[in-house]
Amino acid sequence: MGGGMTAAYTVAVRALCEFTAKAGDLDLRFTPTPTAQEGIAGHALVASRRNDSYEKEVSLSGEFGPLRVRGRADGYDPQQNQLEEIKTFRGDLARMPDNHRQLHWAQLKIYGHLLCQSRGLDTVRLALVYFDVGSQKETLITEQADADSLRAFYELHCGRFLAWAEQEMAHRAQRDAGLQAMRFPHAGFRPGQRQLAEAMYKASTRACSLLAQAPTGIGKTVGSLFPLLKASAEHKLDKVFFLAAKTSGRRMALDAVETIRASAPLLPLRALELVARNTACEHPDKACHGESCPLARGFYDRLPAARSAALSSPSPVLDKAAVREIALAHQVCPYYLGTELARWADVVVGDYNYYFDISAMLYSLTLQNNWKVSVLADEAHNMVSRARKMYSAELEHAGLRMLRKTAPEALKKPLDRVHRQWNTLEKEQDGEYQVHTALPEKFMAALQTAATAIGEYYAEHPAYVDEELQRFYFDAFGFMRLAESYGQHSLFDITVSGAGTRSNSVLCLRNIVPAPFLKPRFEAAHSTALFSATLSPWNYYCDTLGMPDNTAWVDVESPFIAEQLSVRVAGHISTRYQHRDRSLAPIAELMGEQYQRQPGNYLAFFSSFDYMEKAAALFAERHPGVPVWLQTRRMDEAGREQFLARFNAAGSGIGFAVLGGSFGEGIDLPGARLIGAFIATLGLPQLNPVNEQIRQRMDAIFGSGYDYTYTYPGMQKIVQAAGRVIRTESDRGTVYLIDDRYARPEIQALLPSWWRIEQ
Repeated sequence: MGGGMTAAYTVAVRALCEFTAKAGDLDLRFTPTPTAQEGIAGHALVASRRNDSYEKEVSLSGEFGPLRVRGRADGYDPQQNQLEEIKTFRGDLARMPDNHRQLHWAQLKIYGHLLCQSRGLDTVRLALVYFDVGSQKETLITEQADADSLRAFYELHCGRFLAWAEQEMAHRAQRDAGLQAMRFPHAGFRPGQRQLAEAMYKASTRACSLLAQAPTGIGKTVGSLFPLLKASAEHKLDKVFFLAAKTSGRRMALDAVETIRASAPLLPLRALELVARNTACEHPDKACHGESCPLARGFYDRLPAARSAALSSPSPVLDKAAVREIALAHQVCPYYLGTELARWADVVVGDYNYYFDISAMLYSLTLQNNWKVSVLADEAHNMVSRARKMYSAELEHAGLRMLRKTAPEALKKPLDRVHRQWNTLEKEQDGEYQVHTALPEKFMAALQTAATAIGEYYAEHPAYVDEELQRFYFDAFGFMRLAESYGQHSLFDITVSGAGTRSNSVLCLRNIVPAPFLKPRFEAAHSTALFSATLSPWNYYCDTLGMPDNTAWVDVESPFIAEQLSVRVAGHISTRYQHRDRSLAPIAELMGEQYQRQPGNYLAFFSSFDYMEKAAALFAERHPGVPVWLQTRRMDEAGREQFLARFNAAGSGIGFAVLGGSFGEGIDLPGARLIGAFIATLGLPQLNPVNEQIRQRMDAIFGSGYDYTYTYPGMQKIVQAAGRVIRTESDRGTVYLIDDRYARPEIQALLPSWWRIEQ
């Protein structure tokens, strides 16, 4: 959908052909495809082999009723009157699936018509140029075509698409009219909710990004989705992407859409939930191709009916269950039906990675289709750590050692070379952990050679299956991809464990500042709003995430008042590592006194399992009458549910947990289910060689190394944990901040402004 879609519906040639010319099976068999860099280089090399009159990247467009078709043909040689579509590949061309070739011809024929029309040509030679990035050889498949037959082909495909486009335009007109007439779904705004909604709408009006710190309990999800849906009609937005860090955040967004739809039953709003491939897969024991999986067989032949059924579904939201039901009724893969529906949904709900990851689907669709989108990121205090993971990569030596024993003979030599270079790095290692100022050239060259060799081996032996080899190939590929953009934002480090023959080492390209990677994603969106209860100080998030210079900031007023929460600082106790054993007795005494004064349900947070277990043991020994339950290491979903079930309104006791774990955020225990929390830590990340390197790098880039590495991430966890206590305007509770450093003014400045702190 082109931005706006007023007089015409704009569609890219590629999107048109994918809609009308894709047929046959879904085939995701592993084939080593060229990298984006190899593809660009291949296109450039082919163009450089042509004569001086050769035109590259020829912009073409045409109309068909209200449809506007646009795109860029790869190249045109006016001397030979030859129009070229260049496709890079690796391996045996004969093994390319038939439906891929069909799609390539369809694109070339559409370009052929647009070229004949724009240049008044009666005939043109069409050439599919297949360029093998391994051998650097071209295979040309040509066909002479006359303008009349090309026009007929163009009109046939446009006609197929137009029926759909007209339906989409009608949907869009109805949707926008419904959104303009839509009223807020509740009788009134909650305190703070209107302020948040206004800030969201203004950010869309100004087409800028927004950081919104908004306390829990004001209805942030409805308060952010509602104004952006209003903005969709006013500001001609194509999509709203609501991205969450956890499943619970996705569920809240889907519930908010249902609330909005229930208050405007005639509003034709399409909302879709995207889920991970491994959770949507119906046949995890089968491979993703027609010969193995029945839901991949004939996928594109059955897709049109499934797509139509989904988009005319009476269900208010196409969540995981609804998409699965439609997919199975039409015998297509639920995951790939979901990804197809993302093109036609108005609101897409999914994980951060769908827009912010290195190969993010929603981001690439936005660029391909020139969509005008608004992006919402919930619980955005998680964004820094999540984005760092997205742009980091690891390689483990033990895996390579095992692989060398089982790899095909043809690959042993290149893998041995990687192994030798790796051994050299280990010999030069000084201590368990070491940061290198530059990437090791010889190792990277060996890795590149090995990855290319594996790619070529798979191209020649497509039936060969070896999970370990495939995993190493993907890991090496990811590592090299990030190495291309290596810079001050990342560290290259080596961690060695064990000794002698049992030693192992991990090479890591560790992203510290995601900003350079995320900047283009902020720029591609009409507006992006990041919101959370803890986004202070705002410059930390702006700097590390690379948000635009004109990003707005709003600190939404809390609906809570100081009288609801008693915040006490236990300044006579130090929870520093060296003082922990000494702190156990005074912490047990303080907790016991508070419990006697006001029995009920409490959460006690500690900085590690070891510290928590010692504190719980001493507390249970000194206060045997108080029920106690503990978070366990590697707790599963059932264990977490049991832990939370102990917090019932009629019960009492103390749950011991680790700060930053499952119970420090994202849990809702209103009223008597939780009346207080003890936080026996400042929440600072561990002092270790990696964090010290991060501190130095943060210092070099931003000049606030210690705060950016330790203080701000730590205090964010504290405020999140304390936020479990007051969930509604009728809640009352107590929070103990246990550490002498809480008395410092610079620490108190990072706590919520509505708290009144008692020393």
